[in-house]
Amino acid sequence: MRILHLWSLLSAATLAAAGNHLPPRNYSTHDYYAVHMSPSTSPSELAAHLGLTYEGPLASLDHHHVFKAPKHQNDIVDEARQELKRRRRKRLVGPGYHPLDSVRFTQKQKIKPRHWKRSTIPPRQDRAGPAVTEAIKQQREVASKLQIHDPIFEEQWHIFNVKTPGNDINVTDVWMQGITGKGVTACVVDDGLDYDSADLKDNFFAAGSHDYNDHEDLPTPKLSDDQHGTRCAGEIAAGRNDACGVGLAYDAKISGVRILSGDITDLDEALAINYEMQQNHIYSCSWGPPDDGKTMQAPGILIEKAMVTAVQQGRDGKGSIYVFAAGNGAASDDNCNFDGYTNSIYSITVGAIDKNNEHPYYSEACSAQLVVTYSSGGGDAIHTTDLGANKCTGQHGGTSAAGPIGVGVYALVLQARPDLTWRDVQWLTVLTAVPFDQPSDWKKTSLDRMYSHQFGYGKLDAWAIVEKAKDWKLVKPQAWFYSPWMHVKKAIPEAGQGIASVFEVTADMLKDANFERVEHITLTMNVEHQRRGDLVVELISPAGMSSHLSTARRDDDAPYGYIDWTFMSVAHWGEAGIGNWTVVVKDVHPGNQKTGVFTDWKLRLWGESIDASKAKLLPIPTEHDDDDHDKIDDHPAHITSVTIPTSTVPTMTSLPDDHPDRPVNQKPSTPVNEAEQTAVTTATVSSTATASATAAPSENFLPNPFPSFGVSKHTQIWIYGALALIIAFIAGLGTYLFIARRKRLSNSRDAYEFEVLDGDEDREDTGMLGAAAGGRKKRAKRGGELYDAFAGESDEDLLSDEEGDEGPYRDREQQYNEKYQEEGSDAENSSGSSAGKRQ
Repeated sequence: MRILHLWSLLSAATLAAAGNHLPPRNYSTHDYYAVHMSPSTSPSELAAHLGLTYEGPLASLDHHHVFKAPKHQNDIVDEARQELKRRRRKRLVGPGYHPLDSVRFTQKQKIKPRHWKRSTIPPRQDRAGPAVTEAIKQQREVASKLQIHDPIFEEQWHIFNVKTPGNDINVTDVWMQGITGKGVTACVVDDGLDYDSADLKDNFFAAGSHDYNDHEDLPTPKLSDDQHGTRCAGEIAAGRNDACGVGLAYDAKISGVRILSGDITDLDEALAINYEMQQNHIYSCSWGPPDDGKTMQAPGILIEKAMVTAVQQGRDGKGSIYVFAAGNGAASDDNCNFDGYTNSIYSITVGAIDKNNEHPYYSEACSAQLVVTYSSGGGDAIHTTDLGANKCTGQHGGTSAAGPIGVGVYALVLQARPDLTWRDVQWLTVLTAVPFDQPSDWKKTSLDRMYSHQFGYGKLDAWAIVEKAKDWKLVKPQAWFYSPWMHVKKAIPEAGQGIASVFEVTADMLKDANFERVEHITLTMNVEHQRRGDLVVELISPAGMSSHLSTARRDDDAPYGYIDWTFMSVAHWGEAGIGNWTVVVKDVHPGNQKTGVFTDWKLRLWGESIDASKAKLLPIPTEHDDDDHDKIDDHPAHITSVTIPTSTVPTMTSLPDDHPDRPVNQKPSTPVNEAEQTAVTTATVSSTATASATAAPSENFLPNPFPSFGVSKHTQIWIYGALALIIAFIAGLGTYLFIARRKRLSNSRDAYEFEVLDGDEDREDTGMLGAAAGGRKKRAKRGGELYDAFAGESDEDLLSDEEGDEGPYRDREQQYNEKYQEEGSDAENSSGSSAGKRQ
């Protein structure tokens, strides 16, 4: 009893501090368990009962502990729990207290697949010094005023662009105000950090650093390719000195947590991403699951718990800031909504643009992307610190380089307003990001902001966001609303048609949830399908805004669909949320005989509370959060028809006259919250899923009701020619089948709470799954080069418009249609495996 009493006297802070320095783990000789326990039981008591060794508490996760045992095949803790249940059922053990009763969660640790670094190594180009122009004069005047003597400062175009003036982060006016990152610490979670580098050593924060690969205090780079974290750190906080260049927040502190250079488990990663979360304010994460166009991977439950804990408790309760690189898999049809790190509501997902404000072919698009900033492309890359005492690089790139630029900007924001919460930082990003003149699926949101799946809300502007932060009124605490599970359980139509399900959110529902306005939307769903890469999912809000939650992936041959997968969108930021939310699921790969079923879905709205005094903290997630699939209480989605809201398909070909280009490194010429609220040329179309809908002009060879099969007119001629020969012999049978099929479709439309959406109407009328116009041809895949921003070619070649002038973000449905136009009649007989190959 005395031991239990002493244990209860240990403070939570003491436990958390101890958890940061657990004994080194050796996964080759021992197995480890993370166990969530009731505080009434001593971990030592549980260890003694199970024959385990108690290692210590698991950092900031309350009542989570780590145990170890010599290497073994079975799961000691879980098997003991199951055996206790069996013995109690047989009444071999009494109902009294047992140490295993205190176990709320247990997980035997497994070595994780290594995360990919989202960097690129483009070839360094020898460039002659630029002519002395007005922009260069301004750059040198800035360097003189700020006493910047760093030798590669003039090459750091992302800070001050003299070749394409205005295409930079717009930070020098912020520095002139003395806002340089003082008092803020950024932690680079990566492959280590060269703290002996002349550019980093003065700003290095050892107390916020650790090595979870070699279980040491300092994140020393050791492998031949351990330069990634150092380069990212240089972008953020390289000092103002005589070494290389400067970081965006050159007076901020920089720490490093090493996880990418060896084997780790969920336990290690959970410890890493909230390491010293009171002293590390921002976490820079330029890594993630493979961006190969066929992987879907989310953080484990321990990592989720660590993230939620950090946004609730980090920075003295204001919340840790997480910045994740969007991913480099766009050339492989990858989408950052298939990455559970970048589509977390707790992450700021940052994509890339090049020095010309153009989209580099590698940067992924998705509805979870908040913003973009600068990286490699257009013949250049990011110039920053490299591994070595006084070494520089001009070869840092990919979304790996874009993320840390965002981290540097947020360090400046936190110096200006240390009291901002993690959600305030996201709000400021939404309201100050600058849309720019590049073709994409730009669309105006309810907040009168422009949003694109390819570019988020636009590019970061350091001056704009810092100015906005100075007098920003903090948002009220977070609120949330969960719908019940919507049980659809119906087959997904083939031939490019879709299936829709609707849930109505009422004002009373949101009032009861203390919910005022939307920030993030998450949608968890289950779809069974024989080829996952054929699926696309669209979410349409009551305001008519569309989120492309899922896009088709040519290399994703997984013989199943989505299993409790959660998609996220920031495209609905600021909406009221009241009305019909429509989910549309489509199979866009007709003809390959791969079929599926839309099983169920659940909507979650995350946003600002109505009454701050009634707000509460989100419960820490558990492994049982989505176990209520089959529970149906007064199912709210029973409706007889679905109306798809009016939708627009905006394009942006040039900025309007009231959007003058920003002068070089100057503040915007119009107020921040007005500068980007522009009208754009739009083509407004509408569609309904009812029989009264009026279809737009089709691309059919023959008029309706003859289908187009989702292929070109030339291919339709071939198809209908073959059908004509068959019909000549079996006209009677053909007529019978046609009438029967029409009757079945008519009956099905009246029977269920969803509608079958015609492929042509959806594609041409609603714009739900295809937002950009044009038809640039696809490039052939180059194996093993997904993470090279230059991929052995110049960016001028990769980004040229010689193959067609078309916005860089295209709906994957359109890509598949183009593919089948090229294949012609062979599409009818293609197999599942051959259909996944790029032509």
